[in-house]
This record gives sequence, C-alpha cells and structure tokens, in this order.
Amino acid sequence: MTGINTIFLDVGGVLLTNGWDSVARRAAVAKFALDAAEFEARHEMAFPGYEAGKSTLNQYLEHTIFYVKRPFSPQEFTEFMYSVSRELPESRAVADRVAATGRYLMAALNNEGAELNDYRVKHFNLRRTFTAFFSSCYVGARKPNLPIYQMALNVTQRRPEECLFVDDREPNVEPARQLGMNTIRFENATQLEADLRKLGIEFPAA
Repeated sequence: MTGINTIFLDVGGVLLTNGWDSVARRAAVAKFALDAAEFEARHEMAFPGYEAGKSTLNQYLEHTIFYVKRPFSPQEFTEFMYSVSRELPESRAVADRVAATGRYLMAALNNEGAELNDYRVKHFNLRRTFTAFFSSCYVGARKPNLPIYQMALNVTQRRPEECLFVDDREPNVEPARQLGMNTIRFENATQLEADLRKLGIEFPAA
C-alpha cells in the first residue's frame, strides 16, 4: 500500500499549456508588432511581481506594453493572453482519473498571475481536478523557492513522505525532493501514468 495521500500538480506544462511563456510572448510580438527585445526586458522586470501577487495584470501591462500609446486596447491584449491557453487533454485525463477515485487530496502548486490563474481555473474547470490551489499569486511565493512548498505542506498538514509533487521543470522538482516529498518530473501523459502506478497510486485505466 502506498503512503501517498496528497498529490500536488503543476498546471502549466502538465495539464495546460503555459499561461504566458516565451512562445506566447513571441506570438504577441508578431500579432501586435511589438519590439521584442524591449518587451522581453520589461517582462523580466515586471512578471515576477505579477506572479507573486504583488501587482495586477493591468499594472503588468502598463509597464510592459501601454507605457506608450498603442493602436490596440488593453482589453484586446488581455483577450489574446487568455486565448493562447490550451488544455493538454491526455495528461488532464490522467489527473482526472486519479481525482475521481477520491483517495487523494489533489492540489495545484503553480506559478501564475491572479487574472490568468482565475481565467484558467474557470475556463478549463480545474476545480474538477483540484480541491485546493497553492498558486503563487494567492500565497505570495513562487517556485522554485522553498516557502511555497512548505506552505502547501503546512496548510494541508501533510508530512512530506505522504505527498507527491509533479512538475515539468527539474528546478521546480528539486526543492520538493529536498523536503522529502515524492516527485515526478513530467514528460508526457504516458510517462506520468506509468510513474504514478510505480509509486502505488491507484486509479482506473483509460
């Protein structure tokens, strides 16, 4: 019998595409005819604070895009930011099958700004999969810094060995492993399902 009773999952790169990654930003540069170098430099300064809940999406956009007059509106740009999110259906199906067993506390542990996070939770019905959301914008801490992992353990009152953390980036997996949590570095849905079963996670086959 497995001792794991809690599963923390990243969202972007595991269940959905990333919310506002370099691919999405390059698409924005092309669509809105932005200066790529200037946009990236401003993004690097503004985005950590936005993800940590210290600024709003409007403030992020004011710093990165609308510090000069543009031929498009903040609403148009925001709608584009939302539109680039996609579900990764195969891995989402694996997570949903685990969640449906009712055997495990399922929680998101992800980096995301508040408005993007709220949109993705609602649009993709992430509440179907997760009971709790340890999102950086809510807790004021970001992966791979230890406080977000420690907070997740403290709030759920779980011991590290009772927990599994899944993320697609090794630097984000390492702190969880250091705390004593079981970990999976996500690559694809087939690998995720196999690794879950190796750890004794019980759930129906597709």
